[in-house]
Formats: sequence, structure tokens, C-alpha cells
Amino acid sequence: MRLPRSVAGWTIAVFGVLALIMGAVGLLWPEALLGMLGFETPETRAPGDYTGVFVTASSMASFNMGVYYLLATATEWRAFYRFTVVFRLVTFTVFTLAVLGDVAPGRFFGVAAWEGLGALATAAGLWWDARRTAETSDVEPVADAVH
Repeated sequence: MRLPRSVAGWTIAVFGVLALIMGAVGLLWPEALLGMLGFETPETRAPGDYTGVFVTASSMASFNMGVYYLLATATEWRAFYRFTVVFRLVTFTVFTLAVLGDVAPGRFFGVAAWEGLGALATAAGLWWDARRTAETSDVEPVADAVH
């Protein structure tokens, strides 16, 4: 795999690696993931408690998302980078409201903050990359080219 070729690419790569790792942790050791997020991990669960199913599904989604982010980094897919800024800000909002509405424990706000700060970092990276490209070239770059 190639290293990222832009500041925005590095922000996407970091998120991708962490999503991949957290997804793997959730699949291999769900109790650890729940504990990190501030959720209780009782010795036994009541009948009809589908926490394990939810953690498995969420962890698999996180793992897959990590792969998607790394693929976007490898191809310098800038449209995807912009897309993630918008939807990570939406995720920040939803997760923050879940904490404020007592749907999720307070420690879960860390996940919201990670999403919000990651979105802002990628937005700043996109801005920086566009500024740097404009300063070094009189020729308009091909937008969203996949290499």
C-alpha cells in the first residue's frame, strides 16, 4: 500500500487504521471495546439482550470502514475525503445528542469528539492541500482523479 500523498490523505489514513483496529478489537474482545466506550459489561446478559449481536455488527462495520478509508487513501480519492467531512460532522452531532439525551454514557462523548475533530482535521487538510496546489501550479489539477 502507498503512503498518503496529501495532508488530507494522512487524516483519512489515520482514521482508517484506527477504525480497522477498533473493529478487530470488537470482533475479538467485545468486552474490552464496550469498556473503552463506557458501557457496562455484566457477567451474564438477560434473555433478549442482543448487545453481543450489536457489537459484532458494529465492529464488522468499523473494520470494513477502515478498509474503505485506506482504499480511498491509496487512490487519493478526494471526493470521498469531502464526503467524510460532512458525514463525520453528522455523526458527531448524533453521538453528542445521544450523550446529552442520556441514551449513551458520558464517556461515549469521546467517540463523538473523535468524529468531530477528525472531520475538522480532514477539512483543514483539504484546504491546506488546495492552497498548496494553487501556489505551486498555474495549471488547474484534475479534480478527484483516481490513480
